[in-house]
Amino acid sequence: MAISKTTDKPTTVAQYLKALPSERRAVLAAIRKEINANLPEGYREGIRYGMVGWFVPHTVYPAGYHCDPSQPVPFVSLASQKNHMAVYLFCLYCDKRALARFQKRWKAETGRLDMGASCVRFKGMEQVSLGAIGDAVRAMPVDAFIAAYEGGVGGARKPASKKKAPKKRVTKKAATKKATGKKKAVGEAGSKKVSAKKAARKGGEKVGRRR
Repeated sequence: MAISKTTDKPTTVAQYLKALPSERRAVLAAIRKEINANLPEGYREGIRYGMVGWFVPHTVYPAGYHCDPSQPVPFVSLASQKNHMAVYLFCLYCDKRALARFQKRWKAETGRLDMGASCVRFKGMEQVSLGAIGDAVRAMPVDAFIAAYEGGVGGARKPASKKKAPKKRVTKKAATKKATGKKKAVGEAGSKKVSAKKAARKGGEKVGRRR
């Protein structure tokens, strides 16, 4: 199990780790130690989205996370899931070169890499490269991370939408009147064409008679 039933929603990192089985606690504690040892100034640690997280506080980046501006921009997260543990390296999601370096070192040191867009999954310490995690964190000072974030996913921040003018409600009577008007106009146009043809024919007949 990931978290015990008595502490389903921990509010501090200590509570989160304490609720884990001892084997998982040892692995995540080691990774947390590596992250904090290499963490540049400006980031903060806490519980975010039910995980241990490191993030850019609003005091440093007031705009917040583009998906939810009330939340700070995530940097790294660490979690114990049902079938595995995971480290979420959002810092790599914004930098393809850093991602390539991370993947190369992780594979070289563990022999395998189970990774999604930014989530690296593992089941034990033997599947973890602390050095790769430490390097990825240390290489991203907060200013560099914000610049990479704004140049990538942060640039997708949606502008405030303009309110559309309400559509005019058309009553049944008005719609009928409008449709009748169109039919009348079409009928009149048709009548004019017929009259024009008749006039042309009569004109031709008169010319013929004069000849």
